[in-house]
Amino acid sequence: MSKIIYIELLFLILLGCLTSLSLPPFNYLIINFFTFSAFFIFLEKKKFNKNKKIFFLYGWLFGFGYFISNLYWIPISLTFDKNFTFLIPVASILVPGFLALFYGLITYLFFIIKFNKTLCSFFLFSLIFGLIEFVRGSILTGFPWNLIAFSFSNHLEILNIISVIGTYSFNVFCISLFVSPSLIILGNKMQNIAIVIAFIIITISFFIYGSKNIEKINKAEINKYEYKIRIIGSNISIDRFYNDIDPTSVIKDLIEISSPEENEKVIFVWPEGILPGISQDQLIEYDWLFKNKFNKNHLLVIGINSKLDETQTTKYFNSFSIYDHNLNLINSYNKINLVPFGEFLPLERILKKIGLKTITNNYHSYSKGKERNIINITREKFSLKILPLICYEIIYSGKLFINFDFDFIVNISEDGWFGQSIGPKQHFIHSVFRAVESGKYVLRSSNNGITAIINPSGAIEKQLNLNQSGYIDLNESRTIEPTLFSRFGNKIFVLIILLYIFLIFSFNRIKNE
Repeated sequence: MSKIIYIELLFLILLGCLTSLSLPPFNYLIINFFTFSAFFIFLEKKKFNKNKKIFFLYGWLFGFGYFISNLYWIPISLTFDKNFTFLIPVASILVPGFLALFYGLITYLFFIIKFNKTLCSFFLFSLIFGLIEFVRGSILTGFPWNLIAFSFSNHLEILNIISVIGTYSFNVFCISLFVSPSLIILGNKMQNIAIVIAFIIITISFFIYGSKNIEKINKAEINKYEYKIRIIGSNISIDRFYNDIDPTSVIKDLIEISSPEENEKVIFVWPEGILPGISQDQLIEYDWLFKNKFNKNHLLVIGINSKLDETQTTKYFNSFSIYDHNLNLINSYNKINLVPFGEFLPLERILKKIGLKTITNNYHSYSKGKERNIINITREKFSLKILPLICYEIIYSGKLFINFDFDFIVNISEDGWFGQSIGPKQHFIHSVFRAVESGKYVLRSSNNGITAIINPSGAIEKQLNLNQSGYIDLNESRTIEPTLFSRFGNKIFVLIILLYIFLIFSFNRIKNE
């Protein structure tokens, strides 16, 4: 390859890396106007090249630069077990390399479906990009990390539009918005300028809608609860799974952090998988630790392993469990969306033969739960409906519930696998998006992560920072009507896709741009 081609390839990787700076926790949103416009202009100038493979490579290189710079934290989870250390260099390249294939597919399809007119190419690029990002978040187990829409995570007024259209529809809009400056550079014509102005006006309208929605939420009727919900944040080392740490000491620490008082009616929410080596049915063996601290006014929500013995095998589950003060199990939910390699091993029979195993479970792969039901907690005159989500499950847009008749989303998580990287902060931002989409409070309890109460506008009402131990209480909330997106989900995304297809063919029929 010539020197010019090498420079072009390095340029695309650099564009991808720079685009990562728009994501949390950096949030330099403005950079996307430069990187996406430059990427689109590059593709437009090259689209009549006859080499299909090189066009796929263009997208792959941009995606590789993007994902290797913003998902570098994933291989950190392999540093805790010496059996996995040899996989760190492989995972560091393989994960972003795999995800970059989707971006390669974007540019390949953009090359195959050519239009001579810049405006048609503009809408086509946004359409293909948005569709492939939806596919990325859906196929296999789905991996919807770091959509471009997350660039707006610090701009709640604009972000509130996802209560209407959802994250994937908003993602299509974001791509169009960031590419729009290129229309003026590629052709300073009235139609191009009109489209740029139109996207500016749409952005302003989103801001106006969001501002009014936030104001409406802040003025909504306040409900006070008989039981306060105490969300626990802890900073207990992940080493407890590998150093045979006595669970007694961990339980004592969590009880101390929880600060139970005899006369307070409290539902305590502890993080995911916080107790080493204890399964759901074994927690009762530690009731002596709770007897002098917990009483009939207390309930405990905790992430803990459970198991089901069948004829020839035992199934293990990552479970969201609710206990009374005597540690009698009241209700339980088994996690549905499992993390590949973290919680289950794809092609387990084959990969086990070469020594691979799951990272977070010393038994073998977790089994997948059957369905996610709303959990109803009732105590005398008190009733509370919660939607349980365990860790990774919070990242899925439009797939979390069908029945929106619940009070809160409760998300329990263990973020210690990713150390002091940006991973826990990126994971947390998904909770903000789910709160706005659903119009529900999100109560998030995390070990080695961010613990927070997020209201339906996406505002963080209370928070414990990364690796901070303590608790935050919710004893009142505002009554919010179900959002449009919570009613229709990603059906709205289909309408946006149809709109873009209509625009492409409409502009293609115009003789002169």
